[in-house]
Amino acid sequence: MKKQLHVVTNGKQTNEEMARIARDIHPYVTALHIREKTKTAKELSELLEQLKRNGVPMSKIIVNDRVDVAVCWQTRGVQLAYHSLDAALVRAAFPDRMIGCSVHSLGEAQNAQQKGADFLLYGHVFKTESKRELDPRGIGQLHQLVEQTSVPIIAIGGINPNNVCDVLQTGAAGIAVMSGILEAESPLEAVKTYKRELEVWNELNV
Repeated sequence: MKKQLHVVTNGKQTNEEMARIARDIHPYVTALHIREKTKTAKELSELLEQLKRNGVPMSKIIVNDRVDVAVCWQTRGVQLAYHSLDAALVRAAFPDRMIGCSVHSLGEAQNAQQKGADFLLYGHVFKTESKRELDPRGIGQLHQLVEQTSVPIIAIGGINPNNVCDVLQTGAAGIAVMSGILEAESPLEAVKTYKRELEVWNELNV
């Protein structure tokens, strides 16, 4: 299975900036997570409308937390956090919707798996500026999670082109990147660099 590249928004770009970046990078990514914690449902809808106008397919979009917005816009899926609706409830109501769950421990991962999650976003793996006060969970814990769950694990947190291979060697299904792409001088060049690392891995591990 080819390794996946997810990009997660961080609320630091305007709608116009995000739409422009997404237009450029979406051909290179598996999924674009819209993680805009301060936006209302209406504001999220406005962002998705702008993305769509810029040619970003809704089949690439995963909406964080807001199941209603994801369903209304027929996006690829929804990413559930600890404060979100229960995954089992979402699965029962929307059996065809892709459901991801953000997890931070083996127990959380196994619980999300039992409730019908299609994939898990796990981190933070390495030190990252967005979570400076928290110790990273590390490669060892990521490997343990992969070994003891059966759904795809997408690793997030401090992942750069130099440590992509270390992450993938754990058996993770892919990586998720925020600032490494969205805050790069050239997001397009940055996403191409990450994509090349994944392609090299895929070619060597067919």
